[in-house]
Amino acid sequence: MTTAAPPPPTVLYVTETTQIQTQPTSPGGDRPRSPEFQLALDASQGLRQDLFHDAFAYRPLPERRVDGPVVRRLPPRLRERAARLPHALVVLAGLVAFLISLAGNGGGDLPQFLTGLLSLGAISLTLLRPVGAFWVSLALTPLCALFEAGGGGDWPWRPGAFATHLIVLTVVAMRTRPRTAAWMWALTAAYGLFVELLFGGYYYANTMPFLFVSALALLVVTVWHVRREAAQEVTAQQTVTAHERSRRTLLEERTTIARELHDVVAHHMSVVAIQAEAAPYRVENPPPELEQAFKVIRENAVVALSELRRVLGVVRAEDYAAPDAPQPRLADLDRLLENVRDAGLRVDRTVTGAVRELPQGVELSAYRIVQEALSNSLRHAPGAAATVEVSYVLGGLGLRIVNGPATGLVKPSPGAGHGITGMRERVSMLDGEMTAGATDDGGYEVAVFLPVPTAAAATEDPA
Repeated sequence: MTTAAPPPPTVLYVTETTQIQTQPTSPGGDRPRSPEFQLALDASQGLRQDLFHDAFAYRPLPERRVDGPVVRRLPPRLRERAARLPHALVVLAGLVAFLISLAGNGGGDLPQFLTGLLSLGAISLTLLRPVGAFWVSLALTPLCALFEAGGGGDWPWRPGAFATHLIVLTVVAMRTRPRTAAWMWALTAAYGLFVELLFGGYYYANTMPFLFVSALALLVVTVWHVRREAAQEVTAQQTVTAHERSRRTLLEERTTIARELHDVVAHHMSVVAIQAEAAPYRVENPPPELEQAFKVIRENAVVALSELRRVLGVVRAEDYAAPDAPQPRLADLDRLLENVRDAGLRVDRTVTGAVRELPQGVELSAYRIVQEALSNSLRHAPGAAATVEVSYVLGGLGLRIVNGPATGLVKPSPGAGHGITGMRERVSMLDGEMTAGATDDGGYEVAVFLPVPTAAAATEDPA
């Protein structure tokens, strides 16, 4: 018997690979791009986007807002005209450039009059096509020089061209972003220096003075842009912060309500469980059916109490402790009013209807609403008098808290409306109704109705 020859050994060849990171290549793919080339490419793209792409696009200047602290106090007709104030200022600047063009070019002749009209048209064009107005103003500069009276003078910026191009640069910079203003200033500098090299020996060159004055104007506009953007960001941040603060206050108020509701319901459920356990011992020889019924009641009460604590326990903070004292009720309003009077608020109470004991949730919410309304009166109307009206009606409980306008030298404290939000949450929880607003005499009124089901309705309701 012969055996097969073993197979030849397998040889593994391991090669090391090296990953080489290459630089971006040029469009032809033959040479990598240098950082300088990439910077120049980005600059050319920015120039093309700002000054060449849709240069004569229709972009009308919007009207001015009329909700400012000064404009909103004007009469309605003047307020409507104030919305067009930026347009009027631009046209006025165009008329000034028109007069400067006539005076600087000798005045009186038809060509000089036409160049003045062109200056006025270039500045007025900034209201509709701002970038296009820059190109028109730049093209108008050599045209103004052709109609100069005499052979000397400033070059290349005649008085009319000087004023026109400076106004156009400023207005267009205000209507666009700072990068566009920088490109316009750079092209203006390139044009002026190029013309000075060609004809600088025959005239007094004024490119550098123009560049200095225009740089100052554009610097002021850039600072204005930065301040406006910063103000917009601050306003947006304040709006978000106020919204988040209101939302957090709402959640905190709901958490407080849930805690108080938990305490009220847990107390009653505990009483039900204890009474159901003790009830069979109050009767001699109770029947087994009665003992079983009380046992089922106690077991259901204990289960409901456990589920209530498990569900509502998530709203309690780790350091929250249940209050040792009982929750306040409407019977405790006298003590609350005394504390408010000691703080300086003159308050009277009026009770109408048959006083009766209400459900603890209604009593607690009514007390908290009165407490918050009087606290608002102390903060927002110092020195005023307040009235608390409690009305026991057939279908529920009515509350009305009214305070007069602030008097005295104490300045009212500003508020964010969180107290009103908390009161509305309590009223909504009880399916009630609430209105709050200023009165005719400058005070404030809070009116609340909390429905209370009658005994017959509560008996018929299986819940």
